[in-house]
Amino acid sequence: MVSIFSSVQEQINFFFPPRTHPYRRLEREVEQAITHESNVLEIGCGRTAPDLVKLKGKANSLTGIEVVDFRVSDDELNLVKGNICSNTSLESNYFDVAYSKSVMEHVERPLDAFKEISRILKKNGKYIFLTPSIYDYGSIVAWAIPNKFHPAIVKYVEGRNPEDVFPTCFGSNSKKTIYKLAAESGLNVAYFQYLGQYPAYLIFNRVLFYLGCKYQKLIEKFKFLHPHQGWIFCVVEKL
Repeated sequence: MVSIFSSVQEQINFFFPPRTHPYRRLEREVEQAITHESNVLEIGCGRTAPDLVKLKGKANSLTGIEVVDFRVSDDELNLVKGNICSNTSLESNYFDVAYSKSVMEHVERPLDAFKEISRILKKNGKYIFLTPSIYDYGSIVAWAIPNKFHPAIVKYVEGRNPEDVFPTCFGSNSKKTIYKLAAESGLNVAYFQYLGQYPAYLIFNRVLFYLGCKYQKLIEKFKFLHPHQGWIFCVVEKL
């Protein structure tokens, strides 16, 4: 049994087994959605496209789009530098599945992004994404603190490289907004769920981390509190 004095890793293992992490949920959903004939796009794939690499051999084509320069070159991946808000070089009605994680909260023009995603998806194609809920305390704090301070804060609490911390906009981070954006872009919300995870922003202190875990378990119990969980998991389909 863990306690307030247990190590952070012991608390994670007890309260949040690895399979329950929202990232794992996204990965499972994407793998279930694709076949060997699928054309797949990852939006915001990162400098080295690590998640896209995991799908090699499982789809017809794998494309990643990112706003920063890539640090890898792979003949099995089509890596495109670009912004999903713009009219990209990506082919219309081409992709069977698009997906992203921790990306939509950084998109400055979410309606443009949704319309572009609609353009490049085939009919009945899916966009599967994971993004923070605006009602989560981490999002509220991030929204309240100017973006110029985010890199230093994230480096301190998570150890992440400042160059990989992007400004937050939270333009598509509530249920109401996502349904509205989808409807205006020729997309249909097929699935919507709030998901929680361990309190990553409190990982620097085991006592605060324990209290954060207990808070997460509390809001999981009551449906009216679900929007305060950390993540939105959503699947939209092109009509």
